[in-house]
Amino acid sequence: MMKLYMATITILLLIGCGPENKPNVKSAMFQSVSSQEATLVKSGKDKASCSRCGMNLVMFYKTSHVAQHKDKPQQYCSIHCLQDHLGEGVTLKNPQVVDADSLKLIHVGDASYVVGSKKRGTMTRVSKYAFLDEKMAEKFQEKFGGKIMNFNEALEVAKKDFKR
Repeated sequence: MMKLYMATITILLLIGCGPENKPNVKSAMFQSVSSQEATLVKSGKDKASCSRCGMNLVMFYKTSHVAQHKDKPQQYCSIHCLQDHLGEGVTLKNPQVVDADSLKLIHVGDASYVVGSKKRGTMTRVSKYAFLDEKMAEKFQEKFGGKIMNFNEALEVAKKDFKR
């Protein structure tokens, strides 16, 4: 009986050693990338933290947005946090989003957002992933569902995220 307990404990401990618990290794979460793949625009000790909520930008990179505020780069974990900052009357310049395919920053006006896919979003019940190439957005939509929208339409959906 003691051997069975020890074996169970050992297995449970090993489960916690998977790649999702190791730094700089891709996580099982779709939003996550390795720290080498992420483009972080801020500097200092909070470089990897969302400018609004403090969430880890590498962990939630594929939903990340970037903008300038008072000539200082800001990076947000999600369109929700970007919208939250805009909701305070803040003016942001040069808004960008991560292309979920290439992981590069692209202007939000060039992005096709897949809204409401089966892939979990960040800070929302309704996921929002952006793609530079509309064909990639369509492939993602075919595989995971959702509706293709432009930035302004996706932003309107984000405004409704926490009104319930």
